[in-house]
Amino acid sequence: MSRSAHPAGPRYADVLPEGGHGAAPADLNRLSQKIWPGGVARDEESGAVTFAGADVRELAREFGTPAYLIDEDDWRRRAREWVEAFGADADVFYAGKAFLSVAIAKWAAEEGLHLDVCSGGELAVALRAGFPADRLGFHGNNKSVAELERAVDAGVGRIIVDSHDEIERLAAVAADRGVRQRVMLRVTPGVEAHTHEFIATAHEDQKFGFSLAGGAAVEAVARVLKHADHLELTGLHSHIGSQIFDTAGFEVAAHRLTEALAAIKGEHGVELPELDLGGGLGIAYTEADDPAPVAETARRLKEIVARECDAAGLARPRLSVEPGRAIAGPPGITLYEVGTVKPLPGLRTYVSVDGGMSDNIRTALYDAEYSVALVSRASKAEATLARVVGKHCESGDIVVRDAWLPGDTAPGDLVAVAATGAYCRSMASNYNHLLKPPVVAVRDGEARVIVRRETEDDLLGLDLG
Repeated sequence: MSRSAHPAGPRYADVLPEGGHGAAPADLNRLSQKIWPGGVARDEESGAVTFAGADVRELAREFGTPAYLIDEDDWRRRAREWVEAFGADADVFYAGKAFLSVAIAKWAAEEGLHLDVCSGGELAVALRAGFPADRLGFHGNNKSVAELERAVDAGVGRIIVDSHDEIERLAAVAADRGVRQRVMLRVTPGVEAHTHEFIATAHEDQKFGFSLAGGAAVEAVARVLKHADHLELTGLHSHIGSQIFDTAGFEVAAHRLTEALAAIKGEHGVELPELDLGGGLGIAYTEADDPAPVAETARRLKEIVARECDAAGLARPRLSVEPGRAIAGPPGITLYEVGTVKPLPGLRTYVSVDGGMSDNIRTALYDAEYSVALVSRASKAEATLARVVGKHCESGDIVVRDAWLPGDTAPGDLVAVAATGAYCRSMASNYNHLLKPPVVAVRDGEARVIVRRETEDDLLGLDLG
């Protein structure tokens, strides 16, 4: 049945809403462990949700809403899972762009991760946290001279160069300091990842990397080797996109990268010792999402690289990967308070919360899908098809496009959106002069602010009149 054929009315027990959420779940009070953090549970007596041992109602009272909450144990567990799955012969770089703070950088260091930064600001956070510089990688398609100087001075373990201009720029910086900087080349293998256009990053027509097919990568290798006194080429890097659920694209990328490694060896007599397949592995935002277990992903990627290198007669390079969302996304939720509930007969119910696109731009930007639940109490009311929206002056200010919520959801209730630990706080804005929410880490029932809520003084302090 097409969506337009469904009966009208504010409640649709059999409607398939846009976004793939399907029919209303049998129990709206159930919180699927596939989607929600490991430390989330619903208290049988009160019906309220506890988060890493803390009652969300108490967290809302203490820290206000909206607020980003991170289950620290869940974050650390996922980090360890990636490190253990890839083992001692590979490096796991946490992609700091997903969400980075001083506390997060410390967790990453303590759990054995390397850290990928892609701006001077992210590098500053890593250095403030005391993250070991030799375990840092520095990305970016347009690094400034000042950023390169800071990275070289700090002893960053590898810089992933992204253009011919950057090769010359970095060579000059390294020469000026009399050092030999380790670099990788970011290449575009021409793989079309099955993801949103704006987060697919390995096809030819985009800003990142050197094209393998167009010959730019071959020229880049020659340029780096020309500066061998000050640049040490250690390997090739590729990133094919984000929110990817299978390894087929990685297999094609590995094949083309291995061909490039063989060509480099044949032409220059250099066998590069490292290969980075990037990140992009997906997570479950809704029940429809089905990410593979980390151990299975690690096994497949290592097998792919081993097979391709063996076939090409190359020594197996040291593999590295860059999960960001896969570590940071699932342990985080965003806690909101409902402000208004507006039923539109024949359409849907609009549930407005006290945040919106300023704390989660992904729905408006990527048509991202999320799961949301009433968390301040349990409810036996009939499910209502709702759209969770924010308080901004934009009709596109949507947090969850289509969701099932109890029909008695009311102003003052607390709702939470799952899997917001990645790319929400890091992409937050002050649109309409809203203040960015705090980030609160919770562990064993104890909560602490790791990034404080912005204040009006913060906002006005930048305005010089």
